[in-house]
Amino acid sequence: MPLFFVVGAVSQYAGAAVGVTLFETTAPSTVAWLRAAGAAVVLLAWRRPWRRRWTRPALGAAAMFGIVTLAMNVAFYEAIARIPLGTAVAIEFTGPVAVAVLGSRRPLDYGAAVLVAAGVSLLAGPQTGVHGAGVAFALLAAALWAGYILLGKRVADAGAGVDSLAVGMAVAALLSAPVLLGAQGVIDASVLTEPRTWLLGAGVGVLSSAIPYALDQPILARVGRARFALLLALLPATAAVVGAVALAQRPDRAEIAGIALVMAALVVSARAARRGGGLDGTIEP
Repeated sequence: MPLFFVVGAVSQYAGAAVGVTLFETTAPSTVAWLRAAGAAVVLLAWRRPWRRRWTRPALGAAAMFGIVTLAMNVAFYEAIARIPLGTAVAIEFTGPVAVAVLGSRRPLDYGAAVLVAAGVSLLAGPQTGVHGAGVAFALLAAALWAGYILLGKRVADAGAGVDSLAVGMAVAALLSAPVLLGAQGVIDASVLTEPRTWLLGAGVGVLSSAIPYALDQPILARVGRARFALLLALLPATAAVVGAVALAQRPDRAEIAGIALVMAALVVSARAARRGGGLDGTIEP
């Protein structure tokens, strides 16, 4: 089961690495939109959610879920356009840890908050040449990830998790297209006429959203939230390895130490969750 998790994580961040290659010609926010649109097409074809009977509140929750997810991806891609992939992922994990701490009064969760704060300070503080806007976007992605977890729990409890994601991503892509594609048109509209842009964008959607989310479901069913939260600790290291191999982003000592502290915080949160339901582990979609 951890192998499934690692495969999903590698697929997710390999998709992010493909997205980074698009940044040379395409705005990060446009790449995030292409990811959402590609994932929506695949998930709609797979799940065919129109067969389900939808209520107005359920559709509203799915739409909000998709909008928050797309906004999180926009912030994340704006971050990795400026700072290394591993650094951005580690900073983004402040979102899940914050959810655990705010929803608990356990000392272990407060210890996790201290560890993640120390890790982020190492990732964003003493290094030279760190892009402040990149760190800010990563922190925004973290806040949106916390919102994604809370909304994701609502749609999961309603029994329509993947179907809601499919509908939500489609709604978000449609609503945001005039803004995000319009902004790309102002920057350079010619990239939207190139097949490469759409093919790579679809690949990002499949690698970073469709495959990881499909693998996410059997893992959650088999191991439960606490064990899943423990497995989340593999993600910052996985992102750092993918960044080093695919993008030649070699972390320095401070970055390695910061990533290690964030991973330790996730392990602490997972142990706290085992003692009484805490961290809602969910792979970033």
